[in-house]
Amino acid sequence: MISQITHRGPDDEGYFFDSGICLGHARLSIIDLDSGHQPIANEDKSVHVVFNGEIFNYIELRSDLVKAGHHFSSHSDTEVIVHLYEDYGDDFVRYLNGQFSIALWDKNKQKLILVRDRVGIVPLFYTYVDNNLIFASEIKAILPALDSSPRINIHALDQIMTFWSSVGQETIFEEIYEVEPGKMVAFQDGKVAHSQYWEWEFTDTHYSKSEHDLAEQLEDLLDDAIRLRLRSDVPVGAYLSGGLDSSVLTSLAHRHKKDDLR
Repeated sequence: MISQITHRGPDDEGYFFDSGICLGHARLSIIDLDSGHQPIANEDKSVHVVFNGEIFNYIELRSDLVKAGHHFSSHSDTEVIVHLYEDYGDDFVRYLNGQFSIALWDKNKQKLILVRDRVGIVPLFYTYVDNNLIFASEIKAILPALDSSPRINIHALDQIMTFWSSVGQETIFEEIYEVEPGKMVAFQDGKVAHSQYWEWEFTDTHYSKSEHDLAEQLEDLLDDAIRLRLRSDVPVGAYLSGGLDSSVLTSLAHRHKKDDLR
């Protein structure tokens, strides 16, 4: 399974095996190159996590968790996840500012949690076969664990031809599902539970601020978001398509990376 996604994580790979659970990870090293090895665990090894993506506010979260008495074995953004789970349980995800897909194993509760970021930037797929849950960042990594080739999901194919993507948890293959944006899927005692921790809110709003003030507020939000995303232990680059959006983002990034933005 891991060999199918080595292109996503060519720098390192790691595994965790225990009764009833196997976790694997192919790593692309961005934060804490030396000690950010995954899977990563909490202090007493009762919580393990594999994680794809980046937690942008991990420095602030780490500071709060250290003050609360937690001990860290690395400087990676991944490790804040296990300690947040210790303190807040399933609500840990509400504290994360980032793009992520997470698989978290709670040994004491014999519970596996799959969770995806709020707007679905990072992919996460799963299937449930003979009381076995199989999950991965790409569907191709699930296929080696199946006894037979999956069948095309005609209903999802119709959605793709109509909407450019499948809808909800449907994928192009039957009985292979995606964790939806802003949702958490928990597996415990052979049961599957779905919950939604975030969703878009569209309300009728009367803006008392002027257009100029709103534009400044938008710039401040964009600048802060980009500042957080520039945290990296490797070189940072910008991909310019020539459009207004990438040009604006690169210009804002240049404020914080004047000499070493590629």
